[in-house]
Amino acid sequence: MIRLLAFLVVVFALGLGFAWLADRPGDMVITFSGYQYQVSLMVAAVAVVAVVAAVMILWWLLKSLWNSPYTISRYFRVRRRDRGYQALSTGMIAAGAGDGALARRKTKEAAKLIRSDQEPLIHLLEAQASLLEGDHEGARQKFESMLDDPEMRLLGLRGLYLEAERLGDRNAARHYAGRAAVMAPQLAWAAESTLEELAARGDWDGALKLVDAQKATRQIEREAANRRRAVLLTAKAQALADTDPTAARTAAIEANRLRPDFAPAAVAAAAAFFKQNDVRKGSKILEAAWKAEPQPEIAEIYTHARPGDAVLDRLNRAKKLQEMKKNHAESSMTVARAALDAQDFSTARREAEAAIRMDRREGAYLLLADIEEAETGDQGKVRQLLSRAVRAPRDPAWVADGVVSERWAPVSPITGRLDAFEWRAPMERLGQLIDSHEDAPASAAPVIEALATPTSEKRPVEVIDDAGQGEVAGKDAESHEDHVRPITAAAFAAVPTDAEGVEPAEEHARLPDDPGVDPDEEAEKSSRRFRLF
Repeated sequence: MIRLLAFLVVVFALGLGFAWLADRPGDMVITFSGYQYQVSLMVAAVAVVAVVAAVMILWWLLKSLWNSPYTISRYFRVRRRDRGYQALSTGMIAAGAGDGALARRKTKEAAKLIRSDQEPLIHLLEAQASLLEGDHEGARQKFESMLDDPEMRLLGLRGLYLEAERLGDRNAARHYAGRAAVMAPQLAWAAESTLEELAARGDWDGALKLVDAQKATRQIEREAANRRRAVLLTAKAQALADTDPTAARTAAIEANRLRPDFAPAAVAAAAAFFKQNDVRKGSKILEAAWKAEPQPEIAEIYTHARPGDAVLDRLNRAKKLQEMKKNHAESSMTVARAALDAQDFSTARREAEAAIRMDRREGAYLLLADIEEAETGDQGKVRQLLSRAVRAPRDPAWVADGVVSERWAPVSPITGRLDAFEWRAPMERLGQLIDSHEDAPASAAPVIEALATPTSEKRPVEVIDDAGQGEVAGKDAESHEDHVRPITAAAFAAVPTDAEGVEPAEEHARLPDDPGVDPDEEAEKSSRRFRLF
């Protein structure tokens, strides 16, 4: 646009000039070789312009003839380069589509048309073609040759990193990622692998610096950066808890400030405060974490905040936790454990049964078995509770990559991934879903206790068929010493209202160390109890 305006301005100026000369007539006389030439001023101006134009055209022709060899060679060179880039583009598309044969053919064509030192993408296409053909050794050699070129060095490191990952050589992969992270901290793949390597070595300060660099270059969001910092600071606090309590306390407090709901950080910070006899601050940190997610470790360190407290004091602190998180199974189990330590069996049993009603889990049955053994010593009931615990869902724990741990860890022991552990119930046990109805209260088929009769008197025992279509047992039932027959609605209505329900009896194989049941006691129970199914 500017060039067009300039051209119009020049034409307009020439027009004005010729118009000005036309309005002012005059003559111009030229004497040359004894001859005198006289022309008008307008003719002279036109002649001068024509001469200048002729000179310019002549100069252009001479210059074109002089530069014609270079112009012709440049034309063919550009044409050859365009064909090479077209082959390179087609080869890259073929490599992305997985066509190894076409990629290799276009690689050779591009290498003939374009010099590899002028276009580094030819090396990449050749390496990709080797990978598609299964020539991993050739691809690694090509990636290693890229390390000598500053422009291709990061690409070569990336290729060697992926090859090391494919072979399962994590040390080599982290080595290449570390070199790339030093050159370009903004590379996410290099930073992540280097972060895992630093965490695996326990270099928490180096890992924290890398997270700060990721945050500064906006590789990760602020919330994700704070989460990683909290995990790394918690790991640092746990590592320095015995050797450098001051540094451990500072790291734990910073981790808790970043994530108040992170239980391991809260436990580490509270433990640091308790070591300095600052029970109030430590308790506040644990209470905030407990309100977010109740966990046994929080309850354990909270109830034992003062080592010299009596068992009743610990029970009161457990009840305080229960008030903060009511109607939660973990709260009831915390009170039950403290009550068991205090020998308050009624409170312990009540809270353990309440925990089972809210969340039927393995730990609640095991706790109830401990209470039963401590209070009554009834081994039969203890074994029954233990069998229920085996079928019950497992308690929540720290789970990462299939590994279940009672204690939190900053990295996964399987993959080395940072912040891999999650607080949830493991899903390995699936059989409990089938047997779960055995412990649930039966609504369709109520269990009643038969009236007590002398052992010498043979009385028929009545059962209730839950489908409503009970039949008298056949030959197998006649072999029993009691006759079994279905009862009617009237007979069921005649059962006393204060009859006590009993659990279905279970016959277990006697273990080698099982003392068994006394025969007299068994005969007495057989006359009073029966099972429906």
